[in-house]
Amino acid sequence: MNGTPTTAQSDGQDLPGQIVAPVADVDAYLAAFTAGLPVPAVLRNAVEYALLGGGKRLRPLLAWHCSVAVGGSGKDSLPAGAAIELVHAFSLVHDDLPAMDDDDLRRGRPTLHKATNEAMAILAGDAMLNFAFQLLTEKVADHAILGRLVRELAVGTTGMIVGQIYDTLGGFEGTPSAEDKLVLIHRNKTGALIEASCRMGGLLGLHSAPTSAEGQQSLTAIDRYARSLGLMFQIVDDILDVTQTAEHTGKATGKDIDAGKLTYPGVIGLSESNRRVESLLAEALAAIAPLGPASQSLATIARYMAVRTK
Repeated sequence: MNGTPTTAQSDGQDLPGQIVAPVADVDAYLAAFTAGLPVPAVLRNAVEYALLGGGKRLRPLLAWHCSVAVGGSGKDSLPAGAAIELVHAFSLVHDDLPAMDDDDLRRGRPTLHKATNEAMAILAGDAMLNFAFQLLTEKVADHAILGRLVRELAVGTTGMIVGQIYDTLGGFEGTPSAEDKLVLIHRNKTGALIEASCRMGGLLGLHSAPTSAEGQQSLTAIDRYARSLGLMFQIVDDILDVTQTAEHTGKATGKDIDAGKLTYPGVIGLSESNRRVESLLAEALAAIAPLGPASQSLATIARYMAVRTK
């Protein structure tokens, strides 16, 4: 792997070093876990290619800073962040396959099925999904909190799969409008794992008193933040798909509209899409305001996500 970045670039804006500093802990945690897995070297190499080959580590960072926002240490979120990142990596590997989005480029490198072959990509994705739950059971000793984390991860993963179904195969019930379909796709396909990241980080941060009234209020604030953030993230992705080049983003652009998929710019236009981003950012910031200064890192992440260019 290359050295861990100390800032995240976005249209001239940087995430401060103290916010992205946990990426080093996340990467080390993931590397140590995968190195100890009793699997064939060819499978481990494929998993490491997909899992440790860069990326913003947004979901583990959200877990970390949600822990801090509710009074945790941040480091206590590592099992959640690592498990979520394994699921996220699995989803990208399978999303890139010919039967899905058929992409050749991911994070500026060949996708896993191009670097190896389709069979290995399928099996490596399957393995990472299982490794996520294995990691939680190995790293979280308290069975009560473990059960809650496993449920959050399972629900988030199912939501992501449901969103992928809607996005690629349809199956909507009733006759929703194009925009209602978009919300349903994005809140599941992208938002579900972002919400799980935030909730799991918050749960581990509140581990000492997870059922207290104050703790529940904190989790409610985290929920509202994550829900707005998840939809905003995908609207920005839709915007980047029509405004940026593949060389800049590190992945194919323009494919969603070319494939006839629903996107926010395609349904409501680029200007209105940008206005929706501004509105969702305001909602996310208002949600965490009651958490006080401890939530400032989450506010900074939200602002960065609204203006990122890749």
